[in-house]
Amino acid sequence: MEVQFIKSATYKDEYPKLRLPRIAFAGRSNVGKSSLINSLLGKKGLARTSSTPGRTQLINFFNIDDRWVFVDLPGYGFAKVPARIRDRWGPMIEEFLREEEDLKLTVMIVDARREPTDLDQLMRQWLEEFDVSYQIVATKADKLSSNQLQGSLSRMETGFKSSVVPYSSATGLGKKDLWRVLERI
Repeated sequence: MEVQFIKSATYKDEYPKLRLPRIAFAGRSNVGKSSLINSLLGKKGLARTSSTPGRTQLINFFNIDDRWVFVDLPGYGFAKVPARIRDRWGPMIEEFLREEEDLKLTVMIVDARREPTDLDQLMRQWLEEFDVSYQIVATKADKLSSNQLQGSLSRMETGFKSSVVPYSSATGLGKKDLWRVLERI
């Protein structure tokens, strides 16, 4: 698989002009979004990972085999960044979701160990309001026992009224399932 970083952007007029289907990755800060992208592509260090929430501060675009463009959106919610930067993220993400014509799917990432927050519900509402197809993925699934994971997934599917794919960047759990979703795009 050939993966190439294209560019980072803040506003629509800065997005790359490459006309390929776009798959966005969205989730709260520190939910494992960058780790998911790196493990999904088998490329360590492609998307920046950190123990400090809020490292992704721009919209990052990656060309995947000249077939797709993966889009790493800034994390929403708590992040250790200045308020002026954090306040920019909401409008930046909203503009992308509302206006990006080539957006075919958003992978909405939640932490399998945590209950969905109001911000997670708001993101799901935005996706539905903007008529964006989405797949919810619960990361860090390896941190729970099998019974705990099943309970968490059941609660999430009921709360989101949507299917949830469990995922672990550490073990590869859910990687094939998520690729099947992406292949249908």
